[in-house]
Amino acid sequence: MTAKHIRFDWAIKRLLRNKANYVVLEGFLSELLHQDITIKTLLESEGNQQTQDDKSNRVDIIAETVNSELILIEVQNNSQLDYFHRMLYGVSQLVTEYLEQGQEYGEIRKIYSVNIVYFNLGKGSDYIYRLKSEFVGVNTGDTLELTKAQERKFNVEKVADIFPEYYLLKVRNFQGAAQTTLQEWIYFLRNSEIKEEFVAKGMVEAKETLRVNNLSDTERAAYNRYMNNKSYEASILSTQEFEAQLQIEQIEQAEIRGGEQRTIEIARSCKQQGLDTETIMAITQLSREDIEAL
Repeated sequence: MTAKHIRFDWAIKRLLRNKANYVVLEGFLSELLHQDITIKTLLESEGNQQTQDDKSNRVDIIAETVNSELILIEVQNNSQLDYFHRMLYGVSQLVTEYLEQGQEYGEIRKIYSVNIVYFNLGKGSDYIYRLKSEFVGVNTGDTLELTKAQERKFNVEKVADIFPEYYLLKVRNFQGAAQTTLQEWIYFLRNSEIKEEFVAKGMVEAKETLRVNNLSDTERAAYNRYMNNKSYEASILSTQEFEAQLQIEQIEQAEIRGGEQRTIEIARSCKQQGLDTETIMAITQLSREDIEAL
């Protein structure tokens, strides 16, 4: 029987801030960013503050790597229309917050924004999207490159290495079994389940650390409250979406009826003006029977 594991967002709030558990986050980030990530420390963030009722629908955490890069990891459960703007705002805050007054601009840190969303953000069927900045020539189509002096001074290879990098994980778009180590992490994010055969970086530690049975009585009670809140919120959201769709259908039906009524009025007016039935049929697309019945 497959062991039950806790949700990733609750783990961020309660377990993964422990230095002994950094290896779990390091594994996930290493697989996603395709590089070995070592976390130096986790920094305070607004969304990570624990609330008494654990009802927060947004959870975030800021990881500082040994290379002084910043990784903002954010989990959003409920739909937010301006979430793209929020991604931009969060990164912009980090750019200015971690550049001390008087420092030269070359000291700006590399920032990765990792966003895990459980709602349908934008139109797209993939489960991982990446935004990486490049300057491309409008006329030539070439990519702008750094000078040798810039490469040496800032220790980067490309212009894009300076700018923030965004990752958007639409985990509900992931279907089926995991075929790669990165997909193993996506599968866990999607299903809160770690299979015994998973071998991705950080997975061995996650299998034990994130087991529901390994929680203390207090933690298990808090987790159960959190999950009950999520079930309640999901039910409310589903009801709201159903009612909204029903309202849209009613409006569309009313518009159709209104259009039909306007067509009949046009046909009646044409008939009163003495137009023949064939002409009225061509104008209104009504049938001969409908027109003669007016």
